[in-house]
Amino acid sequence: MKECEKQCIAILGSTGSIGVQTLDVIQKHKERFDVYVLTANNNADLLIEQAIKFKPEIVVIANEYYYEKVSTALKQLPIKVLAGEQAISDVVSLPKINTVVVSLVGYAALQPVIKAIDANKKIALANKECLVVAGELVTTLAAQNNVSILPIDSEHSAIFQCLVGENYKTIDKLILTASGGPFLNVTDLTLATSQQALQHPTWNMGAKITIDSATMMNKGFEVLEAKWLFGIDINDIEVLVHPQSIIHSMVQFTDGSIKAQLGIPDMRIPIQYALTYPDRISNSDIQRLDFIRHQQLSFQKPDTTRFRNLSLAYEAAKQGGNIPCALNAANEVVVDAFLQDKISFTTMSDIIETVISNIKYIQHPTYQQYVDTDKEARIETINLITQKRCL
Repeated sequence: MKECEKQCIAILGSTGSIGVQTLDVIQKHKERFDVYVLTANNNADLLIEQAIKFKPEIVVIANEYYYEKVSTALKQLPIKVLAGEQAISDVVSLPKINTVVVSLVGYAALQPVIKAIDANKKIALANKECLVVAGELVTTLAAQNNVSILPIDSEHSAIFQCLVGENYKTIDKLILTASGGPFLNVTDLTLATSQQALQHPTWNMGAKITIDSATMMNKGFEVLEAKWLFGIDINDIEVLVHPQSIIHSMVQFTDGSIKAQLGIPDMRIPIQYALTYPDRISNSDIQRLDFIRHQQLSFQKPDTTRFRNLSLAYEAAKQGGNIPCALNAANEVVVDAFLQDKISFTTMSDIIETVISNIKYIQHPTYQQYVDTDKEARIETINLITQKRCL
């Protein structure tokens, strides 16, 4: 078994955008990091390529259909190949692992995050849905186990960096910046297509998060994530549209001062900071911000009439309990339907609003009640999509 003299890392979702960029950071700093576990959902080819290059102790392919392909490709290497979603949750507890990078998409990250917290692993979190769904449960467990959750999302990394050395009692408000997505200046969204929604103006991300950015649900999720990460009242978290994506977020303090974290849109910056904190190390591959080239930084209020998902997320956050869990479940289902051209862009918000209005409210859910809420919300969402398509 591989002995880890460096920081020993498990990357959950290594073939996605964040996973690939995490490996890029690790490759740049091989003297500091060792890859111990890589996991993927369906992208067997890239997982095989990554395993051959980084030679982890274990790889997991969640879709068991691809197990034979991955196992055969790696049989000449001393790499254990596992399959199934449960295997992803199981491997995070391995004693050699120091840090778990969570770049899985959606609700699927919840169980592995809880398992990693139980195993006292440092978590570098690029998945916002686990805090959206079960923020109270996750943060309570992390506090009880003295586990650090370091944000990888650019906005939350920015806030985290602005708060280093500060007294949280002096926070007046958090200001999350938003690019506005591809439809910022589009008045009528009724005919917006999935292909148009996937054309993000500043960030290169996976399909699901790109659609969430287009609807501004991603920003609503980030509001919920910020609430739990930093212990801030939802009314003290503001969203500000900043199309250039140079200021990644800000903190306003009680004396009127504002701190901001700036940089070229490059996810390797927050990834590297999460992996090396409290150190800040060099990376010559990352482009430096040139203020002469970026002289125009503009800001505007988000339009919650056109982008209703943002207001729905605030509403769910204020209700709390299991309502954000239902919000996330409904959103995952409608985004998938929209990507398959089964429903329109604006119908997504209609369905989500109906689902969170109908779900039975639970103030302090158990883990099982979160699971049940997720299942119930998905079933209702699918039924509503079917009804819409039959009209």
